[in-house]
Amino acid sequence: MSAAWACRRRAVLRGLVAGALAPALPGAALAERFAGAYDPQAEAIGDGLWLVRGADEPISFANGGAIANCAILASDDGAILFDPGASRGEGHALDALAKRLTGKAVARVYISHLHPDHALGAAAFAPAMVHALPATRAGLEREGEALADGMYRLLADWMKGTDLVLPRPDVRAGPLVFGGRSIELVALDGHTSGDLALIDHATGTLLAGDLVFHDRAPATPHADLAAWRAALDRLEALPHRLLVPGHGPPDASGRHHAIAQTRDWLGWLEETLRDCVKRGLDMGEAGEVPIPARFSGMKAARYELQRSVSHFYPAMEASLLPRL
Repeated sequence: MSAAWACRRRAVLRGLVAGALAPALPGAALAERFAGAYDPQAEAIGDGLWLVRGADEPISFANGGAIANCAILASDDGAILFDPGASRGEGHALDALAKRLTGKAVARVYISHLHPDHALGAAAFAPAMVHALPATRAGLEREGEALADGMYRLLADWMKGTDLVLPRPDVRAGPLVFGGRSIELVALDGHTSGDLALIDHATGTLLAGDLVFHDRAPATPHADLAAWRAALDRLEALPHRLLVPGHGPPDASGRHHAIAQTRDWLGWLEETLRDCVKRGLDMGEAGEVPIPARFSGMKAARYELQRSVSHFYPAMEASLLPRL
């Protein structure tokens, strides 16, 4: 697809989405909603390290897509931003926040994986500043335009000016010093084909991206469950004081609670869906099975179960059901 055609298609989608939302959101309400735009709030979680919590919700117009956790790290050469959010507007807001916190604008951006709530905010930054695993770059080359189109449909004006920025595919696993700040990059996969985690040595903090969800049900649109569980084993073996998940509150328990919870949900999910197929349930019925009480505190559990049915069920039926 040519860049010109992509721009024309995006313009048409913006118009269609704005028109579709107009009856439900009159002009005065839209003006009021957008008057404040994004207003990210930072929580200091270590020396020169801040967490910006995303809403523990599905992406919606009400939250502007700002549902992913982002982290800001201070360095002598400028702030490091781990995950730039869902849109150009959110990326700009995070850049302004980083400058207030550290006295320096963002100088380096890491994208943990290809999902739009973590990746599309790169539109606020020069492409040379944005870095990711090669698999993440390849995924965005394949699916980035489609992911962005979906976000425009959901978020309308929140996405204004958000064009796809492809990161430099130059991230390699290992230690790195940037602006005097010592970090370690960890290359994994399972949640997607490329999942980047980051360890900040000064604070002992592990930024796990969406390999770990905490008190929020995991999303699975690109998941390989066996690889994901193997990635969780590797994360669990990494020394860290504090774990920041891609969604949900940080885990300072020292007992890897968030990792264990994510692993537990993935195991239950796979076992349950396989059982549903063997029992002959259709997709609608599988999405309504009881969720165990131990997951009662997890946000978006029913929503993510039903999404996961759509992600996994056809392949499971093809694998487990006899051919007629």
